[in-house]
Amino acid sequence: MSAARRVLVLNGPNLGRLGSREPDVYGSTSYAGLVDSCTKLGADLGFAVEVRETNDEAELIGWLHEAADTRTPVVINPGAFTHYSYALRDAAAQRTAPLIEVHISNPHAREAFRHTSVISPVATGTIAGFGLTSYHLALQALTTSLT
Repeated sequence: MSAARRVLVLNGPNLGRLGSREPDVYGSTSYAGLVDSCTKLGADLGFAVEVRETNDEAELIGWLHEAADTRTPVVINPGAFTHYSYALRDAAAQRTAPLIEVHISNPHAREAFRHTSVISPVATGTIAGFGLTSYHLALQALTTSLT
């Protein structure tokens, strides 16, 4: 049997506060719960999932460079960087494997400033509005885009 395909699940600012941050919007599952569910589902799908979170734009950009250099698929929730970080957009555009943008809530059902994503135009696809299931749907989508 072949080794599991590595997948990075990258999270931007404030996502480490899941479970305590606006549970009416982001749910009550903790960040640790997100990590656990993504790694377990990934293993079931044949992926070695590594989940990371940062509040630092430069660190997130570095992780995207790492993914591009190693041809590693990415599931990314850029958080607030979604709406204005052209540096993050430029790093995502360098992808060499599928990159799926995810959002827990539906940005289009929220404040007007959340309606624009600078990441979506360079992503393979976007999944939003399904709570933490958005991550699961992205991992499942990778099973078809990597074959």
